[in-house]
Amino acid sequence: MADTNKPLLIKRYASRRLYNTETSDYVTLEDISGFIRDGREVQIVDLKSGDDLTRQYLLQIIAEHESRGESVLPVDVLNDLVRSYMSPGTSVVPQFLKASFDMLRDGQSRVLENINTINPMSKMPGFDVMQAQQEAFMKAMTGKLPTAWPGAATQEKGKPAKAEEGESLEAIKQQLADLQDKLSKLK
Repeated sequence: MADTNKPLLIKRYASRRLYNTETSDYVTLEDISGFIRDGREVQIVDLKSGDDLTRQYLLQIIAEHESRGESVLPVDVLNDLVRSYMSPGTSVVPQFLKASFDMLRDGQSRVLENINTINPMSKMPGFDVMQAQQEAFMKAMTGKLPTAWPGAATQEKGKPAKAEEGESLEAIKQQLADLQDKLSKLK
């Protein structure tokens, strides 16, 4: 079992192919994007020189998603990023972005950890299923869609679920309806 606390080491060969050192196979940018979505840190290094290429590849992943119309960064933010690179001296934008994302990640973690203490229904039978659904909902709202919803049919190992966007939305609606039904029965 791989140690998920340390970054996944990806080596770039002279042919520009990317090699996953844990699974001993070649990976694509989409694979690396999947590792990151699953919460794994990655480090990409040039095999020959040992240079760290992680930033370059992460920016390339973002650029590819943006070019496919998956706009996450507003134009104003992109303009500010470009300005921060072009302005002489030290810019506060990188530190601000890091602090903002750290705060968002920590806040989300605290919410998920404290669901039991916030919710008086935590002692109710079946609460663990509802909690898993709440966690999936929170991850979906913050852009961290799980590869499979709780209770969904199993998928091939190592392959992301290939549900249409409409099907995912219907699954969320159904889960919310089930939760509302369970809550109304408790009253």
